[in-house]
Amino acid sequence: MKLHYQLLPAEAPALPVVLLHGLFGNLDNLGVLARNLNQQHTVIKVDLRNHGLSPRATTMTYPSMAQDLLTLLDDLQLDKVIVIGHSMGGKAAMALTAIAPERIERLVAIDIAPVAYDTRRHDKIFAALQAVTDAGITQRQQAAELMRHSLDEEGVIQFLLKSFHAGNWRFNLPVLIAQYEDILGWQGVPPWLHPTLFIRGGLSPYVQDKYREEIARQFPQARAYVVAGSGHWVHAEKPDAVLRAIRRFLDEA
Repeated sequence: MKLHYQLLPAEAPALPVVLLHGLFGNLDNLGVLARNLNQQHTVIKVDLRNHGLSPRATTMTYPSMAQDLLTLLDDLQLDKVIVIGHSMGGKAAMALTAIAPERIERLVAIDIAPVAYDTRRHDKIFAALQAVTDAGITQRQQAAELMRHSLDEEGVIQFLLKSFHAGNWRFNLPVLIAQYEDILGWQGVPPWLHPTLFIRGGLSPYVQDKYREEIARQFPQARAYVVAGSGHWVHAEKPDAVLRAIRRFLDEA
């Protein structure tokens, strides 16, 4: 699959950085990271499959997403990159280490662990999105009003509406619903022996102490950085803290 992407060139010789968004997102979601990192790195912002302007498919497995990313690296003739992914994008990045371990210099996973989750955290969101579709709504304001019937967090509603255009969601809602177990799941990857940074929101349930053994098994050189007082959207809630952690990590190279 040929993914949609945006390339932000930089004159500096530092390794390129690939940025990967999470579920329901698009390549603009990590914009605050892209703008900062682009001062020293060429940045490639990617729409993952079934999101943004990338092609649609019937599957949402992490091996398939990893293959998409490898195809992109080959097309751009990038021998080695740094990969930074949030949530689902972090898992896609980790899956890439299984099929192209030598192509990644450093990896940053933002508020996600290499484990299968058993808690369905998005069912209310799916219901709200489907309600907008079923109602045939075309205006964002009307969509927001309907979504508030089932969603309490205004920030989540506004985030989702960034992907609402002319009455359509810019993600493949039927496939995301059908393949949600694959998005929650994880097959495990062979140990990847390169520097890995796990950034964790202090208030988020996605990276818990009980996952330490699995993280260490698959990513033996992993280290963790906890951003106190932030949730799952840690890069949006505390961008300065996240950028400081990433900068320190990359400057070690």
